[in-house]
Amino acid sequence: MLGSELVRRRDKKILNIKCILLGCIHFDDVIGFLSLSLAPRFFFLSFFFTTDHFAMEITKEPWGYSWRSSRILIVSSITVALFAETFLFGFLTPILSYMLEERLHIDPSQTQRYTTALLTGHGFVGLVSAPIIAYLAEKTASQKTPLLFSLAGCLVGTLMIAFSTSVWVLFTGRVLQGAAGAGTWVVGFALLANNVDKRNLGASMGMAMSFVTAGMVGGPTVSGALLQMFGYWTAWSLPLLVLALDIIARLVMIEPRPSSDKDLKTPDNSIGDENSPEESTALLSDAQPTKQSDYGVEGQGDQKRKYYKAMLSDARVLISLANVVVVASLMSGINNTLPVHLRDVFGWKSFLISMMFFCLQVPNIVLSGPAGWLRDRLGLRGPTTFGWVATVPLILLMGAPGDSHFPWAGGDAAGKSIFSCSLLALGSVLPLVRGVGAVQLACKFPDVNLSSTKLTMVSDVVKDMEAKDPRVFEANRSNLRVFSMTEVSFSLGMMLGPLLTGSLFETIGFFYMAVALGKLSSVSHQVFYPIYLRFIAFICFIQAILSWRWLDTKLPSLEAESPA
Repeated sequence: MLGSELVRRRDKKILNIKCILLGCIHFDDVIGFLSLSLAPRFFFLSFFFTTDHFAMEITKEPWGYSWRSSRILIVSSITVALFAETFLFGFLTPILSYMLEERLHIDPSQTQRYTTALLTGHGFVGLVSAPIIAYLAEKTASQKTPLLFSLAGCLVGTLMIAFSTSVWVLFTGRVLQGAAGAGTWVVGFALLANNVDKRNLGASMGMAMSFVTAGMVGGPTVSGALLQMFGYWTAWSLPLLVLALDIIARLVMIEPRPSSDKDLKTPDNSIGDENSPEESTALLSDAQPTKQSDYGVEGQGDQKRKYYKAMLSDARVLISLANVVVVASLMSGINNTLPVHLRDVFGWKSFLISMMFFCLQVPNIVLSGPAGWLRDRLGLRGPTTFGWVATVPLILLMGAPGDSHFPWAGGDAAGKSIFSCSLLALGSVLPLVRGVGAVQLACKFPDVNLSSTKLTMVSDVVKDMEAKDPRVFEANRSNLRVFSMTEVSFSLGMMLGPLLTGSLFETIGFFYMAVALGKLSSVSHQVFYPIYLRFIAFICFIQAILSWRWLDTKLPSLEAESPA
């Protein structure tokens, strides 16, 4: 009798120790994470608690659960993460030539080639890692985990780039940044889409893109200015500060607990909590449970293949993804060639080059929100088509300065004014075309045919396909797959932009240098840049026609709520 009592007490003590360990390493609670160092004294105290008492303690909600899992904080945290990712991406662009030539001692004639390789590699890493990250995130219980891993990768990659003294360290750091950025975009936008009001999806995405644009503006603007005025290491202190803010935001944020956790805590109140979507529904869970009895676990892989096959065989999906590719190609191509072009044509240094990036990106901060509001009211077709049509003459004007065919726009004050005004106007119309693919593919609206309380993350595209094969889309209503497709398209554009500009520069530059018997490569670049911009203008015009033909005239959220 005495022996069995001792065994029972020993089992209780062991269970208490295990529970404390689980509580201390629970990453959703920062306090629990920091208390790991205090674990030994907790072990001693645990012997005085019974199993039932401690089970009640560890099932309490984490500190600050109500505000740390609130919609506002989650959206704010994801917005900070997206800002940090884009800030770090653009930060390197104006100072890359300095790093290559001054720190890594690369021949200046090879600067454009290394710049192209670095930016192309960043896009390629995002292209490859985005679907992998989306797949792993679907298998993860907490979507905060991949966000923390991406933060760690971003931090390590940034430190490697800042301290790099060799080319391979620089490229390795950029690879880590590319993979971390893909994770932030895929999981972050999926969380964001789940926590915005369905009536204001376009406006919410627009506001998020405003902060994304702020990162794109802040990165290249401050890097060139700080480098020229204060030096290299002072310039790198700012991205480390941005990363510190990102770390705080991601650690403070927690996801609302699923219903199972609530049941474990208060079984008697489970019925009362069942209608609280913020606390009883996982953020990135599917809209409805998968019907395992219909096609089983093994059939889910086949359903996923059918999902992607159906999506990628629809012209509306392809045009939406093409929109993402063209926008990313345009922006990355400009990032790749703008510093060298401005240095060769106008003789500008890093500070003035940073100001041109500022002119390109700052209108997005002000106009992304109104552009999203306009899409909510008018649909995607009209604003997007107008945006693409307006980019054509602006891009052509950007290519005029430095082109011998336009003597009225040389390298003097007139050419500088034309280029600056064209770049500013281009930045003003880009909000009409940025983010269109994500809004087209991921619109929130009530599925009134099935249940008034069930939300689906599908657009008109998916709704039409669901009528043909409901099981495929009932089993695959995951934001991660939607934003995985958009991230792959974005990464493809980020890879094609530098690859296209760099390849054309090398080809055209070599030809003109051979004909001119050794003239400076800057002459070939002045010939190349207008040709590249004319090609991009043609692509934008084609995209305008396709957008008018295939994009939605109204967002599904509005159509679902319109009276019959």
